[in-house]
Formats: sequence, structure tokens, C-alpha cells
Amino acid sequence: MKASVQSRPIRLGFVALSDSAPIIMAQELGLYAKYGLHVELSREVGWATIRDKIIYGELEAAHAPAGLVVAASCGLGSIQVECLTGLVFNLNGNAVTLSQELWKKGVRDGMTLRRAITHGDDFLTLGVVHTYSAHNLLLRQWLRTYRIEPDRDVRIVVVPPAQVHANLKAGHLDGYCVGEPWNSLAVLSKTGWSVATSEEIAPRHPEKVLMVRSDYAKQFAGEHLLLIAALREACGFCARPENRERIMETLAQLEFVGVSIQALRMSMAGTYDYGNGRIEKHSNFHLFAGEGVNEPSGDKAIWIIRNLLASGVVKDPTLIPEDRAADWFRADLFEEAGRLAKPD
Repeated sequence: MKASVQSRPIRLGFVALSDSAPIIMAQELGLYAKYGLHVELSREVGWATIRDKIIYGELEAAHAPAGLVVAASCGLGSIQVECLTGLVFNLNGNAVTLSQELWKKGVRDGMTLRRAITHGDDFLTLGVVHTYSAHNLLLRQWLRTYRIEPDRDVRIVVVPPAQVHANLKAGHLDGYCVGEPWNSLAVLSKTGWSVATSEEIAPRHPEKVLMVRSDYAKQFAGEHLLLIAALREACGFCARPENRERIMETLAQLEFVGVSIQALRMSMAGTYDYGNGRIEKHSNFHLFAGEGVNEPSGDKAIWIIRNLLASGVVKDPTLIPEDRAADWFRADLFEEAGRLAKPD
């Protein structure tokens, strides 16, 4: 299929997170130009902004939590607009971080957190970055593993990713589930420590995707496929360990993620620093490419649908029917874009 003649730039949104790396590196490596695309990157505050700008046509495409495609398509938390993804950027990549104050009170894991909640006087407030993102689902799953009931035993609130660390530091949050580098910043500042990674809670869960409106994918089909092809190549670059230093140097720039290379390195160099002296090997903390990683397969969509229901975030299964999974996660577009790959 030939690309549509591009009469305007593709406005591509992202949020300041380590897993925005493919979008940013595609620009730094000249991959958009390689595929004949004119792309303008737009750094956004959080996922509600990303969703609204996609819905109202202020962005053509965006880095987004996988659950946002389902939520927007079903009118959950917004007007209903059919959206889809033809590319999964990454699997895993999140962690649950708790305050250093809880550590001082003897909290070391979920069991001791439950004890602190049961016997403590304070009602804990935990942050997630969006109601329909994996972070909310993962946090709720982790809490229930230790018989802590979300919305009864703790308060869960939505806070944009770049603001969770500041709110933890100010004492407005007792913990949160977020992507990197916002867990590592809490560890570096000694205001928090990570109690669990998303790889431990739900291995290989779908995390961020390339989100577009379905009508954009239809009207600008060739352009959309070339964008997927460029970003698919960028995902492969980000997956290779020998490229991580360059990636971290780029992400550290103010216009992208804008944090120290040290904070980025804590999760991107093959280990993960939980804080308080615990450092472990985590070569799969960020999975940007590899077998089954980038394909927007039906099983990834169904993971989101079933976990939205299991978590209690969505109570009515008719609102998010599983038979729509293939409409939202388009493996056919991923495969078609793969045929447009341009070897160096």
C-alpha cells in the first residue's frame, strides 16, 4: 500500500517516561525521515491529556497505556470514540513504590503493609496514573494478594506520572504504582522504595501502545503503516543492551524525560534498585522487543479486558465485550507494517 501524501505533520504525543524511548529514539535516529514521514513530537502532562487530544484530533497518534484504547472505544471516562493500536511499545516497566515513612514503621512487603493498615491510625492514599491503565490493575491485584481491599482499606487516587514523586515527597501520597523513572527518583531522593515490580506481579503484561483513532487509521492508512514500521524499528533498537547508554543520554534531555541519567540507569541497565540496599538483576524490566512483544495480539487485549473486570474497575462485562478485542488490537496492521521495513 502506498503512503498517503502527507500535507501536514503527524502530531505524536508522549508522556515523560522511560518507555517513551521508541518514540524519542525514532526521531534521534532519523527513522521518521527514513520512512518519509514528518513527525512533530508533543510532550504531554498525563494520560487524560493524551486521551482527550486523540479524541478531539489534536494528536494523530500517541504513546498511551494499553487500557486507554479499550476505555476510549467503549466510552469509559470520556466520550466514546473508536480507537485502535497497531503496535505495542513494551511489556512490563512499572513498580509499586511506598514511602520511606512506611519503611520506618516496619513495612517490608505486602504482609507487613497489611499489618500496618490494620493496626495503624492513618488511612493510606496510593496513587495510580490513570483509572484504566495497567498501573491501577496491577496495584489492585498486588494489594488483594495480601488481603488488602482497594477502596475499602486504602484510598486510590489518580495523579499524572511526573507528579507522583513530588506528591510522595510532600506527604500527599503514601505510595504509588507508576512507570520509570518515577520509582527510581523516589529511591534516589530517599523518600520511597519499591516493594514490587510489575514483572513480578503480572509477567509480560501489555504496557504502552501506539494509540490512534480508528478513522485516522482508515483515512491515512499508508501513513499510519509507515509510522508503525518506523516505531517498530525503534523498538528493536531500544531492546538491545548496547544501545541503552545512548538511550539514557537522550531521555535525560529536558525536552524529553528530563531526569538524571542515574535515575534512568536504575531500571535500564539490567538491574533494578528497589531502595534500602536491595538491588537485583532485572534484564526484562523493560521489554521493548522480542518474540511476541510488539504484536497487538488478541490475548493482550483480552488481558486488559479481563483485568479491568477482575479488578472491579469495570463492573459490567457488557461494557467491554471480548469479541471486540480484534477491533482494538490490530495484529493485521502490525503484520502489514512489517512488510514495509527498510533494512539499512
